[in-house]
Amino acid sequence: MSRWIAPWTLLQRSLFDEPEPDLPGPPPPPAAAPLPAVPREALAGEVFKHPRAQRDVRLDGHLVAYEMRRARRRSIGFVVGPEGLSVSVPRWVGLNEVDSALQEKRGWILRKLREQRERAARLHSGRVDWRDGTELPFLGETVIIVLDARATGALLDQGADGLPGVPRRLLRVGLPHTATPEQIRDAVQSWLQRQARRIFEERCAAFAPRLNVRVRRIALSSAATRWGSANADGSIRLNWRLVHFGLPVIDYVVAHELAHLREMNHSPAFWDVVRSVLPDYEHSRVALRDGQVPVFD
Repeated sequence: MSRWIAPWTLLQRSLFDEPEPDLPGPPPPPAAAPLPAVPREALAGEVFKHPRAQRDVRLDGHLVAYEMRRARRRSIGFVVGPEGLSVSVPRWVGLNEVDSALQEKRGWILRKLREQRERAARLHSGRVDWRDGTELPFLGETVIIVLDARATGALLDQGADGLPGVPRRLLRVGLPHTATPEQIRDAVQSWLQRQARRIFEERCAAFAPRLNVRVRRIALSSAATRWGSANADGSIRLNWRLVHFGLPVIDYVVAHELAHLREMNHSPAFWDVVRSVLPDYEHSRVALRDGQVPVFD
């Protein structure tokens, strides 16, 4: 969610303007057949609609329907979230002032609205259809879920079928074909989290001596926006969803958090520590930033 607080500007208006009287003229021509109304959505430009919108505005040719709330505050506040644009307005501020503030920050508003739309599209495309035959990324490879009531728990094996040169692995899950999507999801997620803990412990054990740090505790994280964190007491948290990426990306995050045990910042000295064990860490950093993980909810 993005926020911006607009400065307060008082605009004066004349209360004594009167419309000019109509002047006599020739009679009007016969009325032509009315043209059909063109809906705003059909006009050029993008459309952004908040589900609780009461007002709308055109910003650089794009229609933005936004939610407006009157509040006890001293300035106009803008919030761009998953639902769209919300505007908090002091009780004494007129609508003209609101429109002026919207136009002033139109570039920021449109950029944030597009970012939210793109994020929603990524989340939608990443949602998993939990069934027999569903595919998931695991360590950078494609894993196919196979429901097998004869299996115990979940077991990963190499599939016999597939295109030459294309990795094709099967995750046999001990559930019948009548299992619900929630049962399949929970079984697969539990297996992935066990694999994540095992892999993280192995990679921490490999990098800690090279960085001359001591890891006292490793915990799994399910954070929505962070891949890892470190504490000065030697404990680190790593997001289990990292197991969807290849090992170079996992190594980058592990080395990143372990480096924080020496430099609790992102100074040039910190990046030198990371580079000492991963000279080309920038490639993995980009892959992590641009990668897409499945949405389990």
